[in-house]
Amino acid sequence: MPQFRLSEAARLLGVSDDTVRRWVRGGQLTATDDAAGRKVVDGAQLAGFARAQAAGPEDPSAVGRSARNRFVGLVTEVTADKVMAQVELQCGAHRVVSLMSSEAVRELGLRPGVLAVAVVKATTVVVETPEGNR
Repeated sequence: MPQFRLSEAARLLGVSDDTVRRWVRGGQLTATDDAAGRKVVDGAQLAGFARAQAAGPEDPSAVGRSARNRFVGLVTEVTADKVMAQVELQCGAHRVVSLMSSEAVRELGLRPGVLAVAVVKATTVVVETPEGNR
């Protein structure tokens, strides 16, 4: 099973090294020593912890839909011409970009600062791993 140094775990979780060290001291994460004597966290445990920590804001739309990938965030930029528009949202640590009609932008009232939900329904998702994981 892969192991991650505390600094790597911090980077993956989007927090400081000190935060990860506090979680280890507080018992939320378990760290062991690797062969070089560095503190490491088991990859499976880190994945479970990341999932538990990833609770985002509630979807305010209250609409039932089959798509499971919903990203709640703020519109940060809208670039539109007469026919098409590009809308950017900041959803936590993720930037989501959508292309849509300018008419849809007007109807939805999309402009910087507006709360919105990006719903992703895709038949293809590419997953890549770093060379060292194989």
